[in-house]
Amino acid sequence: MRLAVDAMGGDYAPDEVIKGSLKALNEFKDIEIFLIGKKEVLDKLEGENKRLNVVYASEIIDNNESPVAAVKKKKDSSMVVGLELLKNGEVDAFLSAGNTGALMAGSLLLLGRIKGIKRPALAPILPTLNGATVLLDAGSNTDCDEENLFQFAIMGHVYAQKMFGIERPRIGLFNVGVEEEKGNEVVKKAYEKLKNSGLNFIGNVEGRDIPYGVAEVVVCDGFVGNAILKSMEGIASVISRLLKEELSRNIVTKIAALLIMGGLKRITQKMDYTEYGGAPLLGISKPVIKAHGNSKEKAIFNAIKQTKNFVENNVLNHIKEQIELMGDEISV
Repeated sequence: MRLAVDAMGGDYAPDEVIKGSLKALNEFKDIEIFLIGKKEVLDKLEGENKRLNVVYASEIIDNNESPVAAVKKKKDSSMVVGLELLKNGEVDAFLSAGNTGALMAGSLLLLGRIKGIKRPALAPILPTLNGATVLLDAGSNTDCDEENLFQFAIMGHVYAQKMFGIERPRIGLFNVGVEEEKGNEVVKKAYEKLKNSGLNFIGNVEGRDIPYGVAEVVVCDGFVGNAILKSMEGIASVISRLLKEELSRNIVTKIAALLIMGGLKRITQKMDYTEYGGAPLLGISKPVIKAHGNSKEKAIFNAIKQTKNFVENNVLNHIKEQIELMGDEISV
């Protein structure tokens, strides 16, 4: 399997991206990595690993650039070069921790959408009490209609089915209340479409329900989804910080911390978003994965692992098949 990785994308690029890529090569013997970046950065890696291919790109798309303009102007950026490799069939998937808007814009311009999909969706995995939940959309589409939300549910259904191994994943529609009549007109119409589909739709879910893992898929527009994602990340960070402060307060709490260290590590690992690594751009015609912007070695490694699983489980072809079966309702 051939995976392209943007060495220059992300807050800690290129060093952490390189370290995560090398770790993945050591762990997974069935992959090749095409690491894309500036010559002066990647020159030193020549001969590092026989399954590591260095691809030079002279430009970088920064986070503060206009996505569409940057993609069109910077043809030799690490992101555009990676997408071109994927477009031409030279690699099986592309991973970047760079500018999310540019990655989506570049994917749409160079790769296009799956036939029948109106809008692709960013689909991160959220850690929950009962496992994990796919949230979509998480920022790509701030204004959605009921058809967009319905298609997000279909893509989320397939993704959770193939990646989590759940035959009929539960799908919830994010809302301000669980009652059927709650929400704006778009959400109400989406509720009706989901209720009358063959999906395992459990109804509306509220923000407090998500961390408990009441559904394997939660559907919402990108404005709401991004707020949910960032809020959960922030809360997890605050709780971790408070625990560290309290357990290091004095000698007694430090001893207590030693006694429960194993449990704390398990809790931290369970709620750590870096364990899942990245979010696919579901609806794009080829596999594109967005790693978190502040990804370090561990997160890059896990994003590569997730990308590998995504390709091996043939998720995009299953989504294509499901969309082809879709009329007013979906055949599951």
